[in-house]
Amino acid sequence: MGDTPQTGDRIAKVLARAGIASRREAERMIAAGRVSVNGRAIASPALNVTPADRIAVDGKPIAAPEPPRLWLYHKPAGLVTTAKDDRGRRTVFDALPDGLPRVVSVGRLDLNSEGLLLLTNDGAIKRRLELPATGWLRRYRVRVKGAPTEAGLEPLRQGLEVAGERFQAMAVTLDRQQGANAWLTVGLREGKNREIRRAMEAVGLTVNRLIRVSFGPFQLGQLKPGEVKEVKARVLRDQLGLAAEAEPKGSGARTR
Repeated sequence: MGDTPQTGDRIAKVLARAGIASRREAERMIAAGRVSVNGRAIASPALNVTPADRIAVDGKPIAAPEPPRLWLYHKPAGLVTTAKDDRGRRTVFDALPDGLPRVVSVGRLDLNSEGLLLLTNDGAIKRRLELPATGWLRRYRVRVKGAPTEAGLEPLRQGLEVAGERFQAMAVTLDRQQGANAWLTVGLREGKNREIRRAMEAVGLTVNRLIRVSFGPFQLGQLKPGEVKEVKARVLRDQLGLAAEAEPKGSGARTR
């Protein structure tokens, strides 16, 4: 069994990677005595295991974990980015096509926002991409009600404070005026709750459509609403510096 903290991975992480449950759910299963390692039930999630250890849940051996994978998903408006919603609203995970393993989202898009959402089967990738230190640029196409001017957009480019919360400077381009609305391209390197909507309101503009078109090197491209496309394993390795893994079957396929 993992004899030192430096060896292997935490048991809850291994169970999550094997698609058994989320880490939190895995910890509850361990506390309930449902998980055994090398034939002995364990009571604490503070245990590291290695591939040599025999892990079972309810007496059944778990499958080998899948390699880290990442998918691009075109989130439609009207879905919440949570596993469950206490108000009964439909979630992103309710709408995903059949055949995907257990996945988590990298960050969120709010209910009325749409566009690129990254999904992964690996919690370490999720945390890594969400870290402010990663600093990947997220780009959005934003439609606002009103007729913005370059001068009026300047506070966004300088960074501003909204209700006591400081927003970093955004890259903002005025693309075109279209009747009562205008289209902007906005780039930012952080992802605070409803940041673009709140910042636009602070300069007198109301967002009525928001589409994320890229997250770092990953692009929405021609992906249609509801479609999922897996990032090729070699691209994932190149962008995240992962160790080489066999490319999963079906990589790159689009599903709805």
